[in-house]
Amino acid sequence: MTKVADIMTANVVTIRSAAKVIEAITSMQQREINALIVNKIYESDAYGIITASDIVSKVIAFGRDPSQLRVYEVMTKPCIVLNPNLGIEHAARLLSQHHLHSAPVIQGDLLGILSITDILQRSHKIAKPQSLVLADKIHHATETARQICHEAGPDSVECAQAWSVVDALQTELARQSAESLEKIASETFWNDYPEAFKDREYEEWCSG
Repeated sequence: MTKVADIMTANVVTIRSAAKVIEAITSMQQREINALIVNKIYESDAYGIITASDIVSKVIAFGRDPSQLRVYEVMTKPCIVLNPNLGIEHAARLLSQHHLHSAPVIQGDLLGILSITDILQRSHKIAKPQSLVLADKIHHATETARQICHEAGPDSVECAQAWSVVDALQTELARQSAESLEKIASETFWNDYPEAFKDREYEEWCSG
Protein backbone atom coordinates (compact mmCIF):
# COMPACT_ATOMS: atom_id res chain seq x y z
CA MET A 1 0.00 0.00 0.00
CA THR A 2 1.34 3.42 -0.92
CA LYS A 3 1.95 5.61 2.12
CA VAL A 4 2.25 9.33 2.64
CA ALA A 5 6.02 8.97 3.06
CA ASP A 6 6.26 7.49 -0.45
CA ILE A 7 5.04 10.59 -2.26
CA MET A 8 5.45 13.51 0.14
CA THR A 9 7.85 16.37 -0.54
CA ALA A 10 10.70 16.02 1.94
CA ASN A 11 12.23 19.44 1.26
CA VAL A 12 9.91 21.54 3.43
CA VAL A 13 10.05 25.31 3.24
CA THR A 14 9.40 26.91 6.63
CA ILE A 15 8.88 30.43 7.90
CA ARG A 16 8.80 32.19 11.28
CA SER A 17 5.48 33.28 12.73
CA ALA A 18 6.99 36.76 13.25
CA ALA A 19 7.89 37.15 9.56
CA LYS A 20 5.94 39.60 7.42
CA VAL A 21 3.30 38.16 5.11
CA ILE A 22 5.08 39.76 2.16
CA GLU A 23 8.03 37.46 2.96
CA ALA A 24 5.73 34.46 2.77
CA ILE A 25 4.39 35.64 -0.58
CA THR A 26 7.92 36.12 -1.95
CA SER A 27 9.02 32.70 -0.73
CA MET A 28 6.03 31.01 -2.34
CA GLN A 29 6.56 32.82 -5.63
CA GLN A 30 10.28 32.04 -5.79
CA ARG A 31 9.78 28.36 -5.07
CA GLU A 32 6.47 28.00 -6.97
CA ILE A 33 4.70 26.46 -3.99
CA ASN A 34 1.35 27.11 -2.31
CA ALA A 35 2.12 26.64 1.38
CA LEU A 36 4.78 27.24 4.02
CA ILE A 37 5.06 25.46 7.36
CA VAL A 38 5.34 27.83 10.30
CA ASN A 39 8.07 26.79 12.71
CA LYS A 40 7.38 25.81 16.30
CA ILE A 41 8.49 28.33 18.91
CA TYR A 42 9.34 25.79 21.60
CA GLU A 43 9.54 21.99 21.90
CA SER A 44 5.92 21.29 22.92
CA ASP A 45 4.51 23.92 20.56
CA ALA A 46 2.48 23.01 17.46
CA TYR A 47 3.40 23.64 13.84
CA GLY A 48 1.36 26.09 11.84
CA ILE A 49 0.74 26.55 8.13
CA ILE A 50 0.21 29.55 5.89
CA THR A 51 -1.15 28.95 2.41
CA ALA A 52 -1.72 30.95 -0.73
CA SER A 53 -5.44 30.59 -0.05
CA ASP A 54 -4.98 32.13 3.42
CA ILE A 55 -3.22 35.12 1.92
CA VAL A 56 -5.82 35.63 -0.80
CA SER A 57 -8.83 35.25 1.49
CA LYS A 58 -7.51 37.04 4.59
CA VAL A 59 -5.22 39.68 3.14
CA ILE A 60 -5.77 40.48 -0.52
CA ALA A 61 -9.56 40.09 -0.42
CA PHE A 62 -9.76 42.80 2.27
CA GLY A 63 -7.19 45.15 0.76
CA ARG A 64 -4.80 44.65 3.66
CA ASP A 65 -1.11 45.45 3.26
CA PRO A 66 0.99 42.25 3.39
CA SER A 67 4.06 44.27 4.32
CA GLN A 68 2.32 45.39 7.52
CA LEU A 69 0.93 41.99 8.58
CA ARG A 70 2.81 39.16 10.18
CA VAL A 71 2.44 35.46 9.46
CA TYR A 72 0.90 34.68 12.85
CA GLU A 73 -2.06 36.93 11.96
CA VAL A 74 -2.90 34.85 8.90
CA MET A 75 -1.66 31.32 9.57
CA THR A 76 -3.60 28.30 10.84
CA LYS A 77 -2.23 26.87 14.08
CA PRO A 78 -2.36 24.09 15.11
CA CYS A 79 -2.86 22.58 11.69
CA ILE A 80 -4.00 19.19 10.44
CA VAL A 81 -0.96 16.90 10.26
CA LEU A 82 -0.35 13.58 8.52
CA ASN A 83 1.46 10.49 9.76
CA PRO A 84 4.08 9.28 7.25
CA ASN A 85 2.71 5.72 7.51
CA LEU A 86 -0.85 6.73 6.66
CA GLY A 87 -2.21 5.18 3.47
CA ILE A 88 -2.39 7.70 0.64
CA GLU A 89 -6.12 7.17 0.10
CA HIS A 90 -6.79 8.03 3.75
CA ALA A 91 -4.60 11.11 3.42
CA ALA A 92 -6.43 12.22 0.28
CA ARG A 93 -9.75 11.78 2.07
CA LEU A 94 -8.53 13.77 5.07
CA LEU A 95 -7.35 16.65 2.89
CA SER A 96 -10.62 16.76 0.97
CA GLN A 97 -12.79 16.54 4.10
CA HIS A 98 -11.04 19.54 5.62
CA HIS A 99 -10.83 21.41 2.29
CA LEU A 100 -7.03 21.54 2.50
CA HIS A 101 -4.48 21.78 -0.28
CA SER A 102 -1.51 20.80 1.90
CA ALA A 103 -0.62 19.37 5.29
CA PRO A 104 2.70 18.78 7.07
CA VAL A 105 3.92 15.23 7.60
CA ILE A 106 5.02 14.82 11.19
CA GLN A 107 6.19 11.95 13.34
CA GLY A 108 7.89 13.62 16.24
CA ASP A 109 9.82 15.84 13.82
CA LEU A 110 8.74 17.62 10.65
CA LEU A 111 9.45 15.10 7.88
CA GLY A 112 7.80 16.64 4.85
CA ILE A 113 4.66 18.11 3.37
CA LEU A 114 1.97 16.48 1.27
CA SER A 115 -0.25 18.39 -1.13
CA ILE A 116 -3.06 17.54 -3.47
CA THR A 117 -0.61 18.37 -6.26
CA ASP A 118 1.77 15.69 -4.96
CA ILE A 119 -1.03 13.15 -4.98
CA LEU A 120 -2.03 14.02 -8.55
CA GLN A 121 1.50 14.18 -9.96
CA ARG A 122 2.73 11.03 -8.27
CA SER A 123 -0.44 8.96 -8.40
CA HIS A 124 1.28 6.57 -10.84
CA LYS A 125 3.19 5.28 -7.82
CA ILE A 126 -0.04 4.05 -6.27
CA ALA A 127 0.32 0.45 -7.37
CA LYS A 128 -3.02 -0.82 -6.13
CA PRO A 129 -6.15 0.98 -4.88
CA GLN A 130 -6.92 0.48 -1.20
CA SER A 131 -10.24 -1.16 -2.04
CA LEU A 132 -8.42 -3.93 -3.92
CA VAL A 133 -5.90 -4.31 -1.11
CA LEU A 134 -8.75 -4.72 1.38
CA ALA A 135 -10.53 -7.19 -0.90
CA ASP A 136 -7.36 -9.31 -1.01
CA LYS A 137 -7.00 -9.14 2.76
CA ILE A 138 -10.64 -10.17 3.22
CA HIS A 139 -10.14 -13.15 0.93
CA HIS A 140 -7.03 -14.33 2.78
CA ALA A 141 -8.55 -13.67 6.21
CA THR A 142 -11.65 -15.63 5.23
CA GLU A 143 -9.59 -18.61 4.13
CA THR A 144 -7.61 -18.41 7.37
CA ALA A 145 -10.78 -18.23 9.47
CA ARG A 146 -12.29 -21.26 7.76
CA GLN A 147 -9.08 -23.23 8.32
CA ILE A 148 -8.92 -22.25 11.99
CA CYS A 149 -12.57 -23.14 12.55
CA HIS A 150 -12.06 -26.47 10.81
CA GLU A 151 -9.11 -27.31 13.06
CA ALA A 152 -10.25 -25.79 16.36
CA GLY A 153 -13.99 -26.21 15.89
CA PRO A 154 -16.72 -23.67 15.08
CA ASP A 155 -17.48 -23.17 18.77
CA SER A 156 -13.87 -22.29 19.68
CA VAL A 157 -12.58 -18.91 20.80
CA GLU A 158 -9.94 -19.09 18.05
CA CYS A 159 -12.69 -19.44 15.45
CA ALA A 160 -14.61 -16.45 16.78
CA GLN A 161 -11.46 -14.32 16.88
CA ALA A 162 -10.55 -15.26 13.31
CA TRP A 163 -13.95 -14.20 12.04
CA SER A 164 -13.76 -10.92 13.96
CA VAL A 165 -10.71 -10.06 11.84
CA VAL A 166 -12.70 -10.69 8.67
CA ASP A 167 -15.60 -8.60 10.01
CA ALA A 168 -13.31 -5.64 10.73
CA LEU A 169 -11.82 -5.71 7.22
CA GLN A 170 -15.23 -6.12 5.63
CA THR A 171 -16.77 -3.20 7.50
CA GLU A 172 -13.79 -0.98 6.62
CA LEU A 173 -14.23 -1.77 2.93
CA ALA A 174 -17.96 -1.03 3.21
CA ARG A 175 -17.20 2.27 4.95
CA GLN A 176 -14.77 3.34 2.25
CA SER A 177 -17.22 2.33 -0.46
CA ALA A 178 -20.16 3.99 1.37
CA GLU A 179 -22.10 0.73 1.20
CA SER A 180 -24.39 -0.97 3.69
CA LEU A 181 -23.82 -4.52 4.86
CA GLU A 182 -26.84 -6.75 5.30
CA LYS A 183 -24.66 -9.37 6.94
CA ILE A 184 -21.07 -9.43 8.07
CA ALA A 185 -18.90 -12.47 7.34
CA SER A 186 -19.18 -14.01 10.80
CA GLU A 187 -22.99 -13.86 10.71
CA THR A 188 -22.98 -15.77 7.45
CA PHE A 189 -20.63 -18.36 8.94
CA TRP A 190 -22.64 -18.80 12.13
CA ASN A 191 -25.78 -19.39 10.07
CA ASP A 192 -24.17 -22.68 9.05
CA TYR A 193 -23.37 -23.53 12.67
CA PRO A 194 -26.36 -22.30 14.71
CA GLU A 195 -25.65 -24.51 17.71
CA ALA A 196 -22.10 -23.26 18.03
CA PHE A 197 -23.36 -19.70 17.75
CA LYS A 198 -25.89 -20.26 20.56
CA ASP A 199 -23.16 -21.71 22.76
CA ARG A 200 -20.95 -18.71 22.08
CA GLU A 201 -23.78 -16.28 22.88
CA TYR A 202 -24.46 -18.10 26.15
CA GLU A 203 -20.78 -17.95 27.16
CA GLU A 204 -20.59 -14.22 26.41
CA TRP A 205 -23.80 -13.59 28.36
CA CYS A 206 -22.51 -15.55 31.37
CA SER A 207 -19.11 -13.86 31.30
CA GLY A 208 -20.74 -10.43 31.12
